Amino acid sequence: MEFGLFNIVQILGALAFFIFGMKMMSEGIQRAAGSQLRNILKNMTKNRYLGVFTGFLTTALVQSSSATTVMTVSFVNAGLLSLVESAGVMMGANIGTTITGWLVSILGFKVKMKVLSIPLFAVALPMMFSRKTKFKYWGEFIAGFAILFLGLSYLKGAVPDLKHNADALNWLKSFTEYGIFSRLFFVLVGTIITIVVQSSSAAMAITLTMCANGWLPFEVAAAMILGENIGTTITAELASIVGNTNAKRSARIHSIFNIIGVSWMVIILPWFLPVLINVMGSISGFFGFSVGDPYANGADMPIALSGFHTAFNLANVILLLGFVPWLVKAAIWSVKQKEDEDDIKVQFINNFIGTPELAVVELQKETAHFGEIVSRMNRYTKELINATEVKTRQKKLKKLTKYERISDEIEIEITEYITKLSDQELTPGTSLIFRSALNICNDLERIGDIYFQISKAIEDKNDKKIWFDQAQRDNINEMLDKVEEAFTLMVINLESDYSSVNTVQARKIEDEINILRNTFRKQNTEKLGSKDYNIKSAMVYNNIFSSLERVGDHIINVTESVAGEI
Repeated sequence: MEFGLFNIVQILGALAFFIFGMKMMSEGIQRAAGSQLRNILKNMTKNRYLGVFTGFLTTALVQSSSATTVMTVSFVNAGLLSLVESAGVMMGANIGTTITGWLVSILGFKVKMKVLSIPLFAVALPMMFSRKTKFKYWGEFIAGFAILFLGLSYLKGAVPDLKHNADALNWLKSFTEYGIFSRLFFVLVGTIITIVVQSSSAAMAITLTMCANGWLPFEVAAAMILGENIGTTITAELASIVGNTNAKRSARIHSIFNIIGVSWMVIILPWFLPVLINVMGSISGFFGFSVGDPYANGADMPIALSGFHTAFNLANVILLLGFVPWLVKAAIWSVKQKEDEDDIKVQFINNFIGTPELAVVELQKETAHFGEIVSRMNRYTKELINATEVKTRQKKLKKLTKYERISDEIEIEITEYITKLSDQELTPGTSLIFRSALNICNDLERIGDIYFQISKAIEDKNDKKIWFDQAQRDNINEMLDKVEEAFTLMVINLESDYSSVNTVQARKIEDEINILRNTFRKQNTEKLGSKDYNIKSAMVYNNIFSSLERVGDHIINVTESVAGEI
């Protein structure tokens, strides 16, 4: 039977089925345990050794090293992890991703999971329609697990069996006769496959299937698996493109670590593999499986390759863990700090969208950053009002105009980010945080508009030679100081755990701002009848303290949104 276009489409369809199952399984457990995963990464990375265990555990749970590395890059971007801490997590993720290979080798090739997949669907479907969200997401995980192995089963059936037709792959032998250059060639092939399918686990499944069906010699498959270790670093590199400098450096550490590991393993591969097979053969009895001879029998390759994948990554971590400071230095050297990098722009969120549950941390950090940027406008306004030199006033006016534009841009970027994430299914807790963030951004943007309007009123006042008397200036400064106090508490609340925020102190300050507004309004009205009281000055004065009271309203709205009261 000839191998044609229909067979190629079948292989691609089976591969798509496998990748979809993996995606569904990974996202299901991320939704079910998103907050716990975030806490694990934040609280269990105090040193590089604990970081390795954290990376291993997280990757083993979500069955995706890409999810772990992207999450790690995001946490570095958000300032929650240092480069040294992220290095340990990345190393652990490399070991954790080998669990997928073992699952595929043992369950996919030794057990007829196609038979078990249908009963798994029967279990998963009622769970997916459950009203309990955790139950629902665990159902998605089970369904994804079933789809993954169903896809692997179809992939095994779609790939032609060439074990008994060795002549069909004689051309491949010509690529295996050039020693280290042949190994480097197949490392490149493995890298390209992983980049194309955007999943080292899917690339591993392809490699194992081709081996089981007699397509690849054992040494070639091992070299391809090394390439897949390099290919998987592309995901983290892509995630870091729109991140800050430290995020790029974190991704670079992952790349350098894997490239160094592949480099030394490529050199010793012909001697390493026989020793590994002997060791696996001697200990396999304790684990209830046999290794066999992967050099002679394709059916024995999946287990042997899974063992090689684990042994290589474990050895690389042991070898390089002590050199983490040097890896960090290499990353810092290769990713230079941008001279024009400042903090008056989006810093923590990026367009490499993962699951919403794992994006919450960056979103909250970005929202707090937005609040801190807008709060600066209060200080600039105070400096503008008290400036006596024309040059200084012009400088502050330009500053406030610039910050109003920045507040508009940041609101748009955060809103678009939330909109993209909201296209995915959200847990109730994540949905609440997204709504709060949208409300917060709207209030912060309105604050920017108010300060811009105040700056234009002051500019117009100065152009018309209208001046405040000392009492008016003192009152405005008092109001600005009270608003500054409100801003300080607002930023603290934005940077806190939303569930722990108390609005009592914020409301107290808001009441004090309202009292000041009422007092100043009453005094201003009473003085309007005096001959020596400038009406034009009084109108601008009234406009400014009334506008500052509106700023106070938006600040308390922000705190109430953080507390989930809006």
